[in-house]
Amino acid sequence: MREKPPVRTMGVEEEFLLVDRRTRAPVPRAPQVIRQLTPVLGDLVQVELYRSMVEIRTRPTASAAGLRAQLAAMRATVAAAARDAGCLLLASGTPVVPPARPIPVTDTPRYRRMAARCCAIVDGVGGTTCGCHVHIGTLDRSCALELSNHLRPWLPTLQALAANSPFHAGRDSGFASRRSVEADRWPTAGPPPLLDRAGYETTADALVSSGVLLDRRMIYWYARPSEHVPTLEVRIADVNADLDGTVLIAALVRGLCTALLADIGEGRPPPQVPIGRLRAAHWHAARFGATGHGLDPLTGHLVPTRLLIERLLGRAAPGLAAAGDLAAVERLLTRHLVLGTGADRQRAHHRRTGSLQQVVDHMAALTAANRGV
Repeated sequence: MREKPPVRTMGVEEEFLLVDRRTRAPVPRAPQVIRQLTPVLGDLVQVELYRSMVEIRTRPTASAAGLRAQLAAMRATVAAAARDAGCLLLASGTPVVPPARPIPVTDTPRYRRMAARCCAIVDGVGGTTCGCHVHIGTLDRSCALELSNHLRPWLPTLQALAANSPFHAGRDSGFASRRSVEADRWPTAGPPPLLDRAGYETTADALVSSGVLLDRRMIYWYARPSEHVPTLEVRIADVNADLDGTVLIAALVRGLCTALLADIGEGRPPPQVPIGRLRAAHWHAARFGATGHGLDPLTGHLVPTRLLIERLLGRAAPGLAAAGDLAAVERLLTRHLVLGTGADRQRAHHRRTGSLQQVVDHMAALTAANRGV
């Protein structure tokens, strides 16, 4: 009989858009908003690549309730500062209403270099995307890489659950997560390769020395060892307006990682899933979200996405139970599937109103709320 696995900490980074209250299009007012927030939130609020974006980050916590409380308080604080700047705070993976003109890059040396190096990607329009990153710790680099190797087949299902970016360039893109399509334009974006510590160091050094990347922080695999904190960073989710959706994804990631770490402790090897099959599974997740069928990375077969979600919950269950999260996650997941993903809800609101501006208003109200509706 397995011993109860140790409960790891989790932390979340959420990226948000600032949109004009009149036009509902992204506007470059992040410097003004962040100046107001810094005395209150300190380094928990950050600039992002574009001046229309704000990032918040929680402190590590072992409690899902504690994580939710941190996110609720920070979202409310940032939303208030956005209102003072004539903006709405919007949690959507892509802008619903496109900007009238390209959004400037944030004026830092690193972001200026990124814009110069990747000018075809950093266009101030299509590349304006917002994700939600979950950190699991504390893990040394070798352990984080082992965990990433085991996590690979489960990431498409998490991506499907977190889809919240159907609109792009002012129209329905046909994807549940258009953010994934845009983000995949960056070098290295995609499923993580199977690597040990030595392989990671060699690969990372080669990517930087060859000029493909400016630095290791530009390694954009869907799961990667963090370069600044001792965690595994899972980078697969769209930011979600519904706070309960964010907590659900974070708790599922932590529960899944806890269960997989037990496998690693027993010496079980990671699944040998071909990278092409993983990419196909991620394409299905981005295209269809949590509806219809998805590609099972372990078999290569199309199966109902609800079946993949059930398998994900079953695999994460021991880790969820160890943290006392199982009943809460089952309830949040049921609610999430009944209401639909963020993409489903954006599309449903557009069908009801016929207005992209009203979709923004609905999602912005949900972003600033302390509970989902």
